[in-house]
Amino acid sequence: MAEPSFARLSLLFFGFLLLFATYSWVFGPDSGFFSGTRVRKTLGSDPKPRVDHSSEKPHHPLDPLTVREIERVRSILSGHDPVFRSGSATIHSMALDEPDKTRVLQWKKGNPLPSRRAEVVALSGGQSHVITVDLDSGRVVSDLINPTSGYPILTMDDLLVAAQVPLKSIEFNRSIEARGVKFSDLVCITPFAGWFGPDEEGRRIIRVQCYTLQGTPNYFMRPLEGLYATVDMNTLEIIKIVDKGPVPIPKAAGTEYRFGVENKPVHMDRINPISMEQPDGPSFRVEDGHLVKWANWVFHVKADHRAGMIISQATVRDSETGEPRSVMYKGFPSELFVPYMDPEESWSYKAYMDAGELGLGPTAMPLVPLNDCPRNAYYIDGVFASPDGKAIVQPNMICLFERYAGDVSWRHSEILVPNVDIREARPKVTLVARMATSVGNYDYTFDWEFQTDGLIRVTVAASGMLMVKGTPYENVDDLGDKEDDSGPLISENVIGVVHDHFISFHLDMDVDGPSNNSLVKVHLEKQRDPTGKAPRKSYLKVKKSVAKTEKDAQIKLSLYDPYEFHIVNPNRKSRLGNPAGYRIIPGGNAASLLDHDDPPQIRGAFTNNQIWVTRYNQSEQFAGGVLVYQSHGDDTLQVWSDRDRSIENKDIVLWYTLGFHHVPCQEDYPVMPTVAASFELKPANFFESNPVLGVAPFFEKDLPVCKPFASS
Repeated sequence: MAEPSFARLSLLFFGFLLLFATYSWVFGPDSGFFSGTRVRKTLGSDPKPRVDHSSEKPHHPLDPLTVREIERVRSILSGHDPVFRSGSATIHSMALDEPDKTRVLQWKKGNPLPSRRAEVVALSGGQSHVITVDLDSGRVVSDLINPTSGYPILTMDDLLVAAQVPLKSIEFNRSIEARGVKFSDLVCITPFAGWFGPDEEGRRIIRVQCYTLQGTPNYFMRPLEGLYATVDMNTLEIIKIVDKGPVPIPKAAGTEYRFGVENKPVHMDRINPISMEQPDGPSFRVEDGHLVKWANWVFHVKADHRAGMIISQATVRDSETGEPRSVMYKGFPSELFVPYMDPEESWSYKAYMDAGELGLGPTAMPLVPLNDCPRNAYYIDGVFASPDGKAIVQPNMICLFERYAGDVSWRHSEILVPNVDIREARPKVTLVARMATSVGNYDYTFDWEFQTDGLIRVTVAASGMLMVKGTPYENVDDLGDKEDDSGPLISENVIGVVHDHFISFHLDMDVDGPSNNSLVKVHLEKQRDPTGKAPRKSYLKVKKSVAKTEKDAQIKLSLYDPYEFHIVNPNRKSRLGNPAGYRIIPGGNAASLLDHDDPPQIRGAFTNNQIWVTRYNQSEQFAGGVLVYQSHGDDTLQVWSDRDRSIENKDIVLWYTLGFHHVPCQEDYPVMPTVAASFELKPANFFESNPVLGVAPFFEKDLPVCKPFASS
């Protein structure tokens, strides 16, 4: 049978709806597809004046590509033969090819910028191209074809076109009709990627699954279970259709989540609006769009197509000497790995690499003022390139704000000193750099929080929708001994499939300089009393060792074999002789339980350990490799670390994988409350003493007079 024309229109419409949730590139009314720079719209009032990106210039060696530079790259590539001259190539990502680290560290404000280059990852004729474009000379200086296995980040066009292909099939359409779903309610998305063997060699493969929008915008809760199609994205042909027969579609009732539409009563007293007031204004300032200065911190922040947000050249001023001291050259989430735990054919392929397959930048929505970020926030836009090389401005992608939630920086009260009332406390005010990305069903918020005592806390918070599975069962009592192995029942006909979240961070630590850092493993060893005469029978002893090579720094965390891990500069010592250092403090953590020969784990091998340290190499940025989509795992952090290079007293990179297992529950339905995990980078003998000892407390006279609390 022929596909109805209205179904085609509906698919296109809802395909764009899906892409709003994933790539979300919505253009302004005066910016047609071929008319130049596009600006994505944002809802509500704009929290800051619109920046004229068309005239922006870079001010710092690490500043992202400007609109003008992106257009220049596009012009240069248009003459690059044969990749772009034929018109068949598509751009999958474009970013600054950062200058050599040494040149960046030597640069001072007022000096000429190092040569500006762009790295472009493109696809042409089924081949991947990693292209370096020199903006100063106006030429392509490098074009690596298929440097590793895998393909570039998927584009909006990839997702939209692939989602349409199954509805060209009579067989697939009949399967839709057999489930009683109207084509006008249909949403088809592409949640299956990965690489699963030789059958997928030589072609880009994606799998398409469909949902129904009937009665709700929350289509993720209404899957057409047991039906999917495998599509060749190069030929736009269906390779395979799997239909295991209709499974009851979960109901629409109870899935609405929009405030203006959802009508569910909440038996909870109202929480009055709250905000932090700053009568003297913010304490931080942003120079040249990307350089942030606050309290004793200076760092560079920018939006990135793949990593979402990058923090660079973080330095903290020594409170005793006033000396600015380097802490971290570059930090960012290098990959986000989410494998699902269902062995069925229609689910086993779901193992996502969100940064390398979709990019955390293009999936970032404009932050919502007063809800994503407080009233005192400052917003930074992202500038990216579309598949045709045009510049796209994503407004309000990053926010900066000071946070004070009543926390204490340090305190002490004393009762044993006679005739002296000692009650000393200091408020903890911090600075947060935040971005949020909506990668399909999940929303992730990334915070980099800077404290005046030198600590950096990195937090990843997850919310949004679960990826759920349809089931015939409506109550756990109906399951009997047939309980679904893939996860618990969280609503009628809805299984919340068990899955993991792993976020691998690239942390190029430069503790007091880049060239002389080492990893010190501080082992807490249990000892028995050697004399047998003490009242205590056991105690802990600290034993330190320096990791010599990369394999020495492949670390699995254990509660019953505890270590601390310090990045130190052995050439910078305190007055007591301790090397200046920073300690990584793991937060909520989970280890991958997948077998190492499992295809998703081969690609996600960076989760084989929680901590790694590698020798600095500018080409080793992303833990999953340069080309992640359908990669074979031949260009991962595991591969680099197994080279076992020397890391003692060298320029080294710390990698930390934040992870948590997720066994869904009813409270995660229909939208999941935020769950967060974090880790910290904490000074360890970096300062001579408490660096915030002299910070002044707050006094009543410093703050505005507010309405007193009224009791009933």
